[in-house]
Amino acid sequence: MERTKILVTGGAGYIGSHAVVELYEAGFQPVIVDNFSNSQGSVLAGIEHILGVRVPVHNVDCNDEEALRAVFAEEGDLRGVIHFAAFKAVGESVAKPLEYYRNNLISLLTLTSVMREFGVEALVFSSSCTVYGVPDALPVTEQTPTKKANSPYGATKQMCEDILTDIAAAPDNKLRTILLRYFNPIGAHSSARIGELPLGVPQNLVPFITQTAAGIREKLTIFGDTYDTPDGTNIRDYLHVVDLAKAHVVAVQRLIDEKGEAIETFNVGTGRGNSVLEVVHTFERATGVKLNYTIGQARVGDVPAIYADVTKATEVLGFQTTSTLDEALASAWKWQQSLQNS
Repeated sequence: MERTKILVTGGAGYIGSHAVVELYEAGFQPVIVDNFSNSQGSVLAGIEHILGVRVPVHNVDCNDEEALRAVFAEEGDLRGVIHFAAFKAVGESVAKPLEYYRNNLISLLTLTSVMREFGVEALVFSSSCTVYGVPDALPVTEQTPTKKANSPYGATKQMCEDILTDIAAAPDNKLRTILLRYFNPIGAHSSARIGELPLGVPQNLVPFITQTAAGIREKLTIFGDTYDTPDGTNIRDYLHVVDLAKAHVVAVQRLIDEKGEAIETFNVGTGRGNSVLEVVHTFERATGVKLNYTIGQARVGDVPAIYADVTKATEVLGFQTTSTLDEALASAWKWQQSLQNS
């Protein structure tokens, strides 16, 4: 049976690579578009090892309209797109706002223009819980008001959502969109062939934990312990990246089946919050490895606490996470060990 083709922008990235695997295993034919500015070619070998097949790859920047148009023309019968390709580090966005606005906004505008030209009408957009800013109440639902973002990264996600909402409201619109607001993906594929592969110093907590445990980093710095939380450290909703990848498969299928409205929004998380210190102690318990950590200054742009209400995703998408925090952290450590041994 012929597989339904789905274009995956940023498909060689952390979340994108796991989504490519889950799409293929669900019967789709993923097609990767990536410019490898924040990913490595070795990821493609990992995907091929897991699936036993080579997934089509186009080394293309989503800001390059001519190159993207050529991909759509070559592939021909694309049924949908999952758009991961974006700059994604909160701290870096504070330091480099212009780069974040240029890349994240123009890539979406270029992609949606090319999709319209080629009649591709299904889009899953990689959004973020950063659109909620500092929420007044927890957990956040999809109806929680979005506030001024705490970082340029968060602001770009808000603007992209606004763009897609306006497109959906246009009288001649044919694009159907699902906005997935991710919380904090962690962990790696059970094969330890793909996982989070930060270039340079990690911007996210878990790869910094695993690199510290492996001796690559001297110590882990926890950014602030005076937040208004039970132990003073930030609280986040950490979900296994494979669970998050599976949410994309469900969302793509919903769009292809033409269910729901022209645009829909779903939180993707576990529905639970864990503090940074809880994650540290859970990692130590799950792996038996003690961590050297210290408390540093709070980072600009960090929200004190946020976690998801996942009722809508459960009831409407029929999606729930299944992995525990221990399992996700153990898989991250297994991935780190595989990197050390390769």
